[in-house]
Amino acid sequence: MTNTPISSMEAVNAAINNHNPFTNAGIVKEQDVWGKRLRDIPTLNVHASNKVFEAIEFVRNNESSQDKITSITITAQQGVGKTHLLSRIRHQLEKKGGALFVYSGGNNYTDLNLVKYQFQQTLVHSLKQTGSQAVMQWQEVAAAMVNEVKPDNFSTPAELVKKFDQAYKNSLSKNKNLMNVLQTQVIKHKPYADPYILRAILWTLSETQAPFATQWLSGEELAQLNADELGLPNPSKANQDREAEALKNIQQILNLVSFYNPVVICFDEIDVKNNCTEDGLPTESVIANLVKILHDTLENSELSQGIVFLTVMLPETWKEKVNSIPGGTPDRVSKFTQRKPIELKHVSGDCMIELVTVWLREFYEAKNLFPPHSLYPFTESQLREYGKGKPTVREALQWCANNFKIYKEPLPSDPIERFELAFRKESNINYEDYLDNGDVIADCLCFGFETLKNKTIEAVMIEEIIRDVKPKSQNKDFINFKIIGNENGRTVKIGVAVIQGSQFTLCAGLRRLIDYETFDLTRGCLVRSQGKTEQMKKSSEAYKLLDELISKKGGEHVDLIEEPEMLNVVTKLYIVRYSSPIKGENVNIS
Repeated sequence: MTNTPISSMEAVNAAINNHNPFTNAGIVKEQDVWGKRLRDIPTLNVHASNKVFEAIEFVRNNESSQDKITSITITAQQGVGKTHLLSRIRHQLEKKGGALFVYSGGNNYTDLNLVKYQFQQTLVHSLKQTGSQAVMQWQEVAAAMVNEVKPDNFSTPAELVKKFDQAYKNSLSKNKNLMNVLQTQVIKHKPYADPYILRAILWTLSETQAPFATQWLSGEELAQLNADELGLPNPSKANQDREAEALKNIQQILNLVSFYNPVVICFDEIDVKNNCTEDGLPTESVIANLVKILHDTLENSELSQGIVFLTVMLPETWKEKVNSIPGGTPDRVSKFTQRKPIELKHVSGDCMIELVTVWLREFYEAKNLFPPHSLYPFTESQLREYGKGKPTVREALQWCANNFKIYKEPLPSDPIERFELAFRKESNINYEDYLDNGDVIADCLCFGFETLKNKTIEAVMIEEIIRDVKPKSQNKDFINFKIIGNENGRTVKIGVAVIQGSQFTLCAGLRRLIDYETFDLTRGCLVRSQGKTEQMKKSSEAYKLLDELISKKGGEHVDLIEEPEMLNVVTKLYIVRYSSPIKGENVNIS
């Protein structure tokens, strides 16, 4: 069993001081629902996401056309994690499939008098996002249409997109039109579908024409040349005309799309202030009425995969406004839970620990660091204590941002006491994980020799230590350092290589140690554990190179004594002393 390595505290603390991953983490935007910025805390409000996935399965498997459309209302105060929840649902559907996802933020409705037209645009935009099969959700639907009429020639959506343009071009060269053929075949299976909407959806398989097809589906006018290429009508319309036609277009799109996949439609943050229709209806009333209209007018057959509406609002919006709308609107907005909204919960102690773990895992992995524990610099007791206050997600992230720092204990005023404290801390570190780290061992040895300058060791007066062994392009850091000295009036240049790695690495290092001419050496020295050296077979290349170093080149192999702890401790303290008030004469290392 091997222990998980731990990065130096200097490196971990430096990363914490240089970057705070929690800064602005509580500020959530609409694009975060689609993107990867929001980290999912799986246990937070899992009751709500589970209910949504339960509703998806309900509409998919229900044999009654009356139950092919359902709805859920979700309530929570600002910052509790409503958008985080929707992001989780979106990304789970993207990862595992199971439904198409539509997101509609309340701020998108800049003119509530055009709510249907603006929802049509939102619907089309959402289906342009990548689905579970690595293509646009539109393209998943179009591929399902094609595979339905060509079951013997099944292709994945990605395969169809890749080959569609060339296939269409080939059909034209034969005086045929692939799009006309596909449209005719699909319309036989969907006789009540609008042929132009169906044709536009099929065009999304074309990498060149998809942008124009989705623009047309959203109700916008095309350049006449593009409309002619697509074979779609292109009348010029005012916004009021588009609003009048939008409901029919939405119904056609959703009836077609939901035949192949369940559709989850999320209306988020419908509590927009200072926005109303010409008749004075506020956003929440307009959106709730839109859900009711769609619920009552969509023609879902028993073969449909179903539609789930999610409407997200503040608790008071539901209690004081939506729930009091007459005409059965509340029943249509909260159908799956019988007019009982799902309320989101605040962060608990367990969720607080999970939240911090998720954010810090990504932080440390990005910097290739291994902290002392997954919550560092926080502690579990500290997080649990804060979680007792039941903060919102936004408040919890802001608290993390404010407290993501290193708390240093006051140092003794006496320099000698400071040194003793540092020595005790470094001595308590487990260095077993460093025995196979040649770079760490080389640093320790190099430091040790630097403290021995102008001293004689085994008849060699040490004059200089060279860390930068040249030529660098050929050395590639295999020879860690050179010792320059004088032995009986003769200059000696000893190259030292600490190699604890594989046989391949050992061979590469030995080739450099025996190349005295290239690296200007008089002697090569390999530092490697005796146990590792004894594992070499006499027939191996590494054994032959080591024999050449010792027998022919006069070099040597030095066994690594597996107790480098003290040298490592003193090395760190020696480095630290230059940034502390401890004077050199107070630390007599030699």
